[in-house]
Amino acid sequence: MHKEQPYDHPDLSTLTEGRGIRSAALFGAQSELLAQSGNHEDMASLLTPAQAIVQTLEQTLGTGSWNDLLLDLDSGPVLLTPGPSGQVLAVGFDELSSLGRVRLSVGRVLDSLTN
Repeated sequence: MHKEQPYDHPDLSTLTEGRGIRSAALFGAQSELLAQSGNHEDMASLLTPAQAIVQTLEQTLGTGSWNDLLLDLDSGPVLLTPGPSGQVLAVGFDELSSLGRVRLSVGRVLDSLTN
């Protein structure tokens, strides 16, 4: 029996079914895992340091918001994108040339969180 997820916790398998996307994880404002698909373990360990980088850059540049953070790691690129209510969507994918397609897919998932 398939268990439905609450409206604010999307089914991220739609992301990982996309070509080249290997993992996706949605984290809450307190860094708690809200939803996942694929292998998310490496992304969980990236979340806190990535948030510290974003916070430092926001303070240094005097900005109050961020659009996304791209990390190009040996294991492959990871895109971190802020969502509603302090959530962060992390998506690991195959290669940087897929970034446009990944951003489009991430945008669709984040739009579903706000609708």
